[in-house]
Amino acid sequence: MLEELKEKVFKANLLLVEYGLVVLTWGNVSGVDREKGLFVIKPSGVPYDSLTADDMVVMDLNGNKVEGKLNPSSDTPTHLELYRKFDDIGGIVHTHSSWACSWAQAGRDIPAYGTTHADFANGAVPCARGLTAEEVGGEYELNTGRVIVEEFEGRGISPSECPAVLIHRHGPFTWGKDPFKAVENALILEEVAKMASRTERVAAIDSHSNIGIEQYLLDKHYQRKHGKNAYYGQK
Repeated sequence: MLEELKEKVFKANLLLVEYGLVVLTWGNVSGVDREKGLFVIKPSGVPYDSLTADDMVVMDLNGNKVEGKLNPSSDTPTHLELYRKFDDIGGIVHTHSSWACSWAQAGRDIPAYGTTHADFANGAVPCARGLTAEEVGGEYELNTGRVIVEEFEGRGISPSECPAVLIHRHGPFTWGKDPFKAVENALILEEVAKMASRTERVAAIDSHSNIGIEQYLLDKHYQRKHGKNAYYGQK
């Protein structure tokens, strides 16, 4: 069942290791088939060097396991909530990449400081509010997804405008049109987080620093790559 999608999700998970975005088993990728109402996700706690495409777990959008001999990722309810509420996404990634996690642990958005960020997101990458004790003690992973949706709705952000979020005290989630684009966005997010950290470090030692991208420059870079009249790259 969904053999092609399982192969894609498997290969996308291996890219997390290749790109240095995960250590041990700290991450997962999923991909969805909207027509069939099913998604495929990495199994929980399985080392990447022993992972196979056959290990991928097939779930339905009601949270039921449809196929697979292993337990799905513990983050499956978060992926499920995002697929249910963000109709346009086709793949999701969760990592504990260190630079993005540093901002999440500080409970801070990643501000837009330059054009690299503007090519990626139309504004700051949001850090969602912290979960309450009741939310953590209840359906923790599902509530994590709900908090992400709440954050985007509350700020009026489209998930296509910003394909990433930070979970307070936890780490990043990214998404895209398919599992490979979601991984690419996880890689970009990590680089953006690193650049922002270094930008603030430089600014802290130089009183003449002026950080924060001008809105017109952010708009130009975002629109030339993602707007309806985008001209970056090849048609």
